[in-house]
Amino acid sequence: MIPKIGLLLIVASFQLLEAAGGKPNIVFLLVDDLGWGDFGCYGAKFNETPNIDKLAADGMRFSNAYSAATVCSPSRAAILSGCYPARLHLTDWIAGHNQPTAKLAIPDWKMKLDHERVLLPEALKMGGYSTAFFGKWHLMPHGRPDMKEHFPTHHGFDINIGGREWAQPKGPGQYFSPFGMPNLDDGKPGDYLTDKLTEAAIGFLDQTKRDTPFLLYFSYYTVHTPLMAPPALVAKYTAKAKDFKNDKNEFLNPARAGMIESLDASIGRIVAKLEEMGIAENTVIILTGDNGGDDPGTTGGLRDFKGWSHEGAVREPLIAKWPGKIARGSACDGMVIGTDFYPTLLEIAGLDPLPDQHKDGISIAPLLTGAKTALERKILYWHYPHYHRTKPYGAIRDGDWKLIEFFEDGRLELFDLKSDPYERKDLAEMKPGMAAELLAKLRKWRQDVDAQMPTPNPRHTSGKDGGNRNGKPAGK
Repeated sequence: MIPKIGLLLIVASFQLLEAAGGKPNIVFLLVDDLGWGDFGCYGAKFNETPNIDKLAADGMRFSNAYSAATVCSPSRAAILSGCYPARLHLTDWIAGHNQPTAKLAIPDWKMKLDHERVLLPEALKMGGYSTAFFGKWHLMPHGRPDMKEHFPTHHGFDINIGGREWAQPKGPGQYFSPFGMPNLDDGKPGDYLTDKLTEAAIGFLDQTKRDTPFLLYFSYYTVHTPLMAPPALVAKYTAKAKDFKNDKNEFLNPARAGMIESLDASIGRIVAKLEEMGIAENTVIILTGDNGGDDPGTTGGLRDFKGWSHEGAVREPLIAKWPGKIARGSACDGMVIGTDFYPTLLEIAGLDPLPDQHKDGISIAPLLTGAKTALERKILYWHYPHYHRTKPYGAIRDGDWKLIEFFEDGRLELFDLKSDPYERKDLAEMKPGMAAELLAKLRKWRQDVDAQMPTPNPRHTSGKDGGNRNGKPAGK
């Protein structure tokens, strides 16, 4: 690996390139605990998302987009680094669960991003971009002396509004004022967190220089628990739920639906601001989530949800708008994953790739422009050597085939996602050759990225396995 200081010197020349006016601005919108079925353009009927649906109509909607992990911290690390969590050794939400008597002992994993890595905002900053972070960070140790060295501003962002070690709002008012977050004023009683962060983001846009491109990285705390929405929205969805025909088994939680509508309003305000400033035509907007929703009713029928090993935990909405480059109302079923955003945004910005950094990412710019309908890469991987709702496992998707390996007992699950997108029929015993082939690929990949594995736990107590079962019954 090239030392970081060397990369700084090499890439610093980016700032001597053409005037920044030719480079597009980037708005990256990351939603916490976003289910594949949460938006209207992905099938939701109970939640109302007119602004997000318009964003999809104005750009491209993906049907096979994935987070790199089923929980937040590793997924977020993958987006910023372009590397699989297994390669980073940052494989669980920080600080994870403690299961001292589980069958397997979890590895000594990392709870921060190495400063030696050049992250996405650092690369863009060296290319002449201003960078601003808003919202949830959750990529720093809890209560450690070195915690202050891992704020967003120590990883390439010029500005940090709201980012700290928290996985969810924990201020005195949680989603309502007072917030207790860095550089975010508490406003007045009753002020709502999503609205305040949106106001801060719009304030940043007001202060941007027209000759300097920017990265606005808005990492929403919503829709993570606690489920709290403005009272008027809770009342609206409480009334709607009474007569709602729930033929798709949607999650009819008025507070969560209100949070989704507040998110939608936030995105609408940001888009409107870009248009008001006359820079919408030169701005790329990407909207996605960090992992699946926190309830089975949020996943559009996909199996399981956040923290599990199946599709509902990792398949995410992904919408991209790039005027003049992305065809309006277009759709893409190519497989993409969180590691891909780093090289994609570098290419969009006209900057050279940094393959020694974003080792696992592939630019999806050809998919966005329609130059390609699928990437040459056909395989995606997941690695979770921890206990959560599921037990430690690894997974691989190779084309339409998906294999899951559970580490406690070596049990395998095999699914054909083309004919069985809801993972109702396990084919591992019916197709042992295919299962063995995918397992060999998965294990080789783990060696290639130096993935940490759990080990037999000498403190294991019979009947105290940690986590829950390997997976919920099909169709639940």
